[in-house]
Amino acid sequence: MTIVASCCQNARASAASLCRSNLEHDLYNTMTDRLYYADSFLTNFDATVTDIQELSRANGQSLWRIALDRSAFYPTSGGQPYDTGRLIATARSGAELTAEIVGVEEDEGDARVWHHTSKPLLAGTPVRGEIDTARRLDHIQQHSGQHLLSAAFVQICGAPTVSFHLGEASSTIDLAIDSLTDAALQQVEALSNQVIAEDRPVAVTVASREQAEAWLAAGELRKLPPRSGDLRIVEIADFDRNACGGTHVNSTGQIGGLHLRGAEKVKQGIRVEFVCGLRAMHAARVDFHALTRTARLLSVGFRELPEAILRLQAEAKQSAKQMQILTAELAGHRAEELIRQTPIEGGVRVVRLHLTPPDAPDAAYAKLLASKLTARSERTVALLSWKASETAQEAATVIFARSSDLAFDCGTLLRETLATHGGRGGGSKDMAQGSVPSKHLETALNALNQSCSR
Repeated sequence: MTIVASCCQNARASAASLCRSNLEHDLYNTMTDRLYYADSFLTNFDATVTDIQELSRANGQSLWRIALDRSAFYPTSGGQPYDTGRLIATARSGAELTAEIVGVEEDEGDARVWHHTSKPLLAGTPVRGEIDTARRLDHIQQHSGQHLLSAAFVQICGAPTVSFHLGEASSTIDLAIDSLTDAALQQVEALSNQVIAEDRPVAVTVASREQAEAWLAAGELRKLPPRSGDLRIVEIADFDRNACGGTHVNSTGQIGGLHLRGAEKVKQGIRVEFVCGLRAMHAARVDFHALTRTARLLSVGFRELPEAILRLQAEAKQSAKQMQILTAELAGHRAEELIRQTPIEGGVRVVRLHLTPPDAPDAAYAKLLASKLTARSERTVALLSWKASETAQEAATVIFARSSDLAFDCGTLLRETLATHGGRGGGSKDMAQGSVPSKHLETALNALNQSCSR
């Protein structure tokens, strides 16, 4: 295709050789006319390529960035992600080349908007831009909802917004406030949705820096960016005025509803998660399906879930107590059996045992068994080890305990012995616990065995 013929002849050609012929020189320094400033809902437009640069190259595939004389594509900025879509160039033959846009960035230095694509287009090429309408509408609803929500938090709680992030599934704002009550969150959500229901006009105007500073001083402007020159002002009638370069609704009704999903403490204050418009509807549907499925599993209606869960928690707590009692009884019986099977030699009975699941579910059981062993018999030492499996390569747990009629210090002996074998541990004179690399386990146990048998 003639549109990309020069690019295809040499994929490694520099961006300058691709774009800057004498004929194209005047186009190169032209800043991008940002069409979304005038119409946030504009998703189709005509433009001309003014420059192209190779952004990166991997596995023989280049990623290019293309500048246009005018664009409705929104670049990542102010917490709002970029638009996606495509640029379509038409050859004289009528054949079309479609370049999918996978990223959009702005160059603050020369006010150009760069469109990322894997297909190069020569400077001077006429193109038609088509923006992903669903993604644009979603971003419009979320960003406008953020303005509304931030203003509501100032009005209800006196909490200014310090940052905004528009995510793939939900969005967040960080508030400069130490805490938020549930009642305050409900008030803010109710006020936001009231303003949405009133379908108040949202106006976009341009104001001088001096005018914006006067509004800020009078408390009539929520935030002022640190840039000079004229500013784009987004105003929700009788509710909020803020400097912003993002895409927004024409009236609050187009936000389509706002729902707060939660709040959590973060370093700079409180982070609030929210969804607007079609996202709110989707979130409600997902929540409803989750609640319905959970209720079905518990054989109750979803409105009865809280009581059902409380009942399950109480039953689980009771079961855990019963399990604890049964486990202690089982450990006691096993301890008595081990005591009968292990004779006293050299004045000491050393019960040495390797434990793994399911014989011993965890290291806590090994510790319980050691306690039963040393409490039910005189001159007894429990030298137990536990691993998640026989073949596990991670460190093994070692439990070292003695009956009260023996005089050595379990904590000191265990700590010193394991340290010489790459492990660590400690405890009291009667019982100690530690860990040692599996490859040194037997050597460490032998050393402990010798120490307590002297």
